[in-house]
Amino acid sequence: MIALVEPGPELQPEHIARYSRQLMLPGFGEDAQRRLRAARVLVIGAGGLGSALVPVLAGSGVSTIGIIDDDAVELSNLHRQLSHGVADVGRPKTDSLADTVRAIDPAVAVMRHAERATAANLPGILAGYDLLVDGSDNFPTRYLADDAARLAGKPLVWGSILRFQGQVGVSVPEAGFRDLFPVPPAPDEVLSCELGGVLPSLCTAIGSFMATEVIKLVTGVGEPLVGRVLFYDALTARTREIPFARADDAPSVTGLVDYDLFCGIAGDDLPVLSAAELLRRLRDGRPMRLLDVREPHEVAQRRIPGAETLPLGTLEDGTDPVAAGPGEPLVVYCEKDPRSRRAVRALRARGIDALYLAGGIRAFAAVGGETLEGDRA
Repeated sequence: MIALVEPGPELQPEHIARYSRQLMLPGFGEDAQRRLRAARVLVIGAGGLGSALVPVLAGSGVSTIGIIDDDAVELSNLHRQLSHGVADVGRPKTDSLADTVRAIDPAVAVMRHAERATAANLPGILAGYDLLVDGSDNFPTRYLADDAARLAGKPLVWGSILRFQGQVGVSVPEAGFRDLFPVPPAPDEVLSCELGGVLPSLCTAIGSFMATEVIKLVTGVGEPLVGRVLFYDALTARTREIPFARADDAPSVTGLVDYDLFCGIAGDDLPVLSAAELLRRLRDGRPMRLLDVREPHEVAQRRIPGAETLPLGTLEDGTDPVAAGPGEPLVVYCEKDPRSRRAVRALRARGIDALYLAGGIRAFAAVGGETLEGDRA
């Protein structure tokens, strides 16, 4: 295997002391360590996977780590995103993760990109790095990362987790994520960690697998997961591999596209209400019914006053909310808005008019809307 990165400067005595346990590995040595110290790695996501793999990269000696994430730390993150703590709640995840890296090795340069990875910004950011790592939690970003890396001629290490299972793979221009999953799943069939949950130890397991693939690519040691994907089932402690290749008739990637539209998330024409408009209508005293489709433990933490509750799973099983009165719109919300969109789609299929709150309760709170928290809820 050809190493991705050329060796950097000679190691100093403190480097030899710090990395002594990996310098003694067969086939590793100072040459591999110098390659790591010259490597520039860009990571999408500072959540479950990113917060697990970034500290490993820092500890191994990667000199420059970029982190793309526009989210803030929440209490519900802490059971699995172990690079963040209670004191970090409310902080940008990029800042919290950068502090974790600094505590491991202050010499590691952390480039914080506190924004969402998009087709507009990712190519420019990626230009400054040797390879890309995708630890995102949604299909649009996974396809974006695969296409952007392929167009840049750079390898991509990707991972995904849900409930008790995880996957890891390496994409190169010859074969990648898009070849394994040429057609995205229907939006209604996709669960996220927010909807389906995740075992916390799965994050560290898959994150470690991903970090290992990065080290192998950078140093040229071992055999990376190119043309094969690794599946891990935490409940049975079993792994399996599935080989794959690029189909002869696979279309070439010639540019980046609208990935929300590609994955069927955008353009569904569901009626929507902005958080600012909801706040204005509530302040004007206009008649309105609010339906919270989150789980009871989420509602207990924070809710919008006067909202009814009906968990999404119960609603999709056939239970409908109480019929709204004349001129009384039904506004559905969740934490962000994936579940509320699913709920509105299900309700409208049954002939019930409803619209969803864009950005969910987070967006409503961000524009100054009143929420009841904890015991007050």
